[in-house]
Amino acid sequence: MRALDFDAVVVGAGPAGSTAAAHLAAAGLSVALLEKSAFPRDKVCGDALTPRAVRELQLLGIDPREEDGWHRNRGLRLIGAGHRLEMDWPAVDGMPDFGLTRARTGLDAALADHARASGAELFEHTFAQEPVLGADGGVTGVRAVATDSRGRKTGDETLFRAPVVIASDGVSARMAVGLGIEKRADRPMGVAVRTYYPSPRASDDRLESWLELRAPAQAPAGDAAGAGRARRPREGERGEAMPGYGWLFPMGDGTVNVGLGILDSSPQFGTVDYRGVLREWIAAMGHEWSIGEDTMVAKVRSAALPMAFNRTPHLRAGVLLVGDSAGMVNPFNGEGIDYAMESARLAAEAVSTVRRYPRAAMHAALREYPDRVRGAFGSYFTLGRIFASLIGRPALMSAGLKYGMGSETLMRFVVKLLANLYRGGESDERDLYDRIIVALETLVPATDNRDR
Repeated sequence: MRALDFDAVVVGAGPAGSTAAAHLAAAGLSVALLEKSAFPRDKVCGDALTPRAVRELQLLGIDPREEDGWHRNRGLRLIGAGHRLEMDWPAVDGMPDFGLTRARTGLDAALADHARASGAELFEHTFAQEPVLGADGGVTGVRAVATDSRGRKTGDETLFRAPVVIASDGVSARMAVGLGIEKRADRPMGVAVRTYYPSPRASDDRLESWLELRAPAQAPAGDAAGAGRARRPREGERGEAMPGYGWLFPMGDGTVNVGLGILDSSPQFGTVDYRGVLREWIAAMGHEWSIGEDTMVAKVRSAALPMAFNRTPHLRAGVLLVGDSAGMVNPFNGEGIDYAMESARLAAEAVSTVRRYPRAAMHAALREYPDRVRGAFGSYFTLGRIFASLIGRPALMSAGLKYGMGSETLMRFVVKLLANLYRGGESDERDLYDRIIVALETLVPATDNRDR
């Protein structure tokens, strides 16, 4: 087994991993960025970046130009309960006033290229198997094995030695599992189902969200991927309301990302035919975008969404968990890219600050990272868990849509809350909505005893 030495090892080259590697390399650290496959490669996602995620791109020094495959949007179009509202992204100090879409095949490759240009060393076809611990119980590196183009292990092993590891290996969270950090049953999970269609509206300047999803009538039980087929409902028949939303996100390249996300607070979670829900929803509204089942240009794929810190603690033995590996998907809207990139930046800042410490002292000082993550997202995610629980009750969800969508004033507050775009702190520019959200956050805890 060969051995390579670095200041830090980053496992997984998605948005979180590449962001962490770029920031670390820019700070002067030697960084190994391990990716089990090779670019370009896909991931099930809505492909949308809110202004929070765009800010993280800007902090990396990336200019999202249209000619490079980025498509701008100015806000949201919300549809539900017979109402249709168009809203711009809320204005927040320090945030751009636009969002973006870019397919993950291009987004992830662009971020990995940026990390490499910043000085990180990218190792593709390198499957990180487990963290390696020293006699004192602290991490000393990562054991990895080479893979071929089909993802099969070739048997060629490498020990990547480093005093600190950033785990950005997604929902599988191999590094966390190797340290005994398991998923939390008291935190919400979701499932996303996604495909692509060509559409004459592929350059629309708004993300469209349909807030009223219903289970297919008498849908048969199936697995979380929704393998079965539901029968078609009879005329006038409607299935039960489900907590989640359907999306149509224009990509600017002639296609639209179409999908849905559903929370596990739904009574139907794990039994409903998600592909059936997607099929029936597209059959009912697809004419608005000139899409239909026969024009689909990609397979329907599904993925789990680990939400609201569903894997804690975020630091153990010198290994920092970021993004999906730490369960940092927003339970309000299913957004993961921002929280992946933002937590990665916080992790990189923490590591850079203690880079010259002896290894044991470094591991102790890294406690700053989970504290900063909880300070940034903890109370907000706690509110999100409450929200996820409430909308899991069909009667409450239906009433919320009926009365909420009829009030543009209320929906402006909801958009600020769901997108996490509001003025906090003591800003003199805070409006009433900002103050209400800040007040709500002060009423809920950012952490519990299991987070440490």
